[in-house]
Amino acid sequence: MTIATPQRISQLLFCLVLFMLAVPGTAADAWKAGAAKMNITPETYMWMAGYAARTKPADSKMTDLWAKALVLEDPAGKRAVLVTLDLVGIERGLSAPLCEKLQKKYGLDRSQVALNCSHTHSGPVVARNLRPMHEYSLEKPQQELIHQYADRLEAKVIDVVGQAIGKLAPASLAWGSGQTDVAVNRRNNKADEVPKLREAGMLKGPSDHDVPVLAIKSADGKLLAAACGYACHATVLDGYEWSGDYPGFFQIEFEKAHPGAIALFWAGCGADQNPLPRRQRELAEKYGQQLAAATSDVLAKPLSPIAANLTTSYVEIPLAFAKLPTREELVAQTNDTNKYIAMRAKMLLEDIDGGKPLSQTYPYPVQMWRLGDEIQWFFLGGEVVVDFAIRIKAEQRGPKTWVAGYSNDVMAYIPSRRVLTEGGYEGGGAMVYYGQPTSWSEQVESQIMEEVSRQAAK
Repeated sequence: MTIATPQRISQLLFCLVLFMLAVPGTAADAWKAGAAKMNITPETYMWMAGYAARTKPADSKMTDLWAKALVLEDPAGKRAVLVTLDLVGIERGLSAPLCEKLQKKYGLDRSQVALNCSHTHSGPVVARNLRPMHEYSLEKPQQELIHQYADRLEAKVIDVVGQAIGKLAPASLAWGSGQTDVAVNRRNNKADEVPKLREAGMLKGPSDHDVPVLAIKSADGKLLAAACGYACHATVLDGYEWSGDYPGFFQIEFEKAHPGAIALFWAGCGADQNPLPRRQRELAEKYGQQLAAATSDVLAKPLSPIAANLTTSYVEIPLAFAKLPTREELVAQTNDTNKYIAMRAKMLLEDIDGGKPLSQTYPYPVQMWRLGDEIQWFFLGGEVVVDFAIRIKAEQRGPKTWVAGYSNDVMAYIPSRRVLTEGGYEGGGAMVYYGQPTSWSEQVESQIMEEVSRQAAK
């Protein structure tokens, strides 16, 4: 029998320590992750979403449109599924049944699925999103294409999530945050004055220039995917070509710079933010390159690791409208010289006559994921103005708090109390195009913030 000497024991302990340092985690205490993407460019040229002034369907393609899925799984088997879509938005009538099918097929609950749209204005009309703009002004063949596309989109999203789940493998998660100044507050700066104002450092109004980045690497350190957020409208382009706009060019540029990795773009609270100047392909490419460079700069620096534990929550709050119109008022609006007001009134009257009376509230989605002990990730429905991101980050964890808009249900603009009081397009005018019966109540900001705080403290 050989008895180990103190020197031998010390050597063995030293080797054990080196081994533990060399192996940062085992399969039992590490994340698993999988990512996949699928082309969702319409197979037929059809009507485009986002601009009421368009007079014909799309007629060509600048870039493809994509659905991308990122699946995260912690050691306890809890999963979170992020789906990013190169679309202007999806409404509750599509997102709710889609999420139900994802839940049933993949054993998820509602809090584990987040859908986010890039809000490109160079994609197709999707189902009944922006209903007064499209449902009553398009001929039947175009209406059929719209609903056929929605059916194919649903099937493709379910498929791409399954592909991402099939790729689940041990991975590490880390985060960082950068900056880029693409976004300009469109309520406070005239578009044609922006170049001079920018040069003079005199741009006005709040903006959120943060570029939060989630990096997913394989067990051998290879970059598998990166999810990047930014708060700015995808409205550089307004033609008749399919395009992901600047978020689409960001994804193209990033994946070119990082072969084999999947780039996911999630839209922040950019409802009152525009990329200015705009209206040229070269500018869309430039802004996409800026965002890709900012993301790559973050990845080139030391990132903060994210511990492998996950919590998710999802609640729909009864977001209150202001005073609802009477039936008599709606009947009068059917003769309004503004065709979209007339179309909305007709739509609402048809709903009422079909047994769906106007509701004083809307089921507004507020979702939160907590990644490790580091990142709070909020997903808010609708076109959310920048005030929300600024306030939520200030009241929560600063750069460790991420706020996405355009998530799960894009039903209307979501103004802060300031913007609601000031009025204008974001403050209430856009409700017509979304088919909402009236503006939001003055409690809209406090209602959302109360739910955000409740989920953060839970």
